Amino acid sequence: MDAKQNKTTNEHNKTTAETFKVIGNWKTLSKRLHAKFAQLTESDLKFETGKEEDLIKRIETRLHKKRDEVIQLLNAAQLVKPRVL
Repeated sequence: MDAKQNKTTNEHNKTTAETFKVIGNWKTLSKRLHAKFAQLTESDLKFETGKEEDLIKRIETRLHKKRDEVIQLLNAAQLVKPRVL
């Protein structure tokens, strides 16, 4: 594999492996995250469309976790189904 192909493959892997997109209601998701990680503030969890990277960086900093760990947390929180009482 030449350098150009390798770079393209690495960029693709980074994009697919480390992507976060809000699915559903962010307010519900942020409450779920705050319940699990009390140290996250309202400011940390502020979400603006198109500024996902800023959100990830704030959470990384507050939780002292790597980017991929934060994305896994966010994606996992979105997969949780609400309990019906």
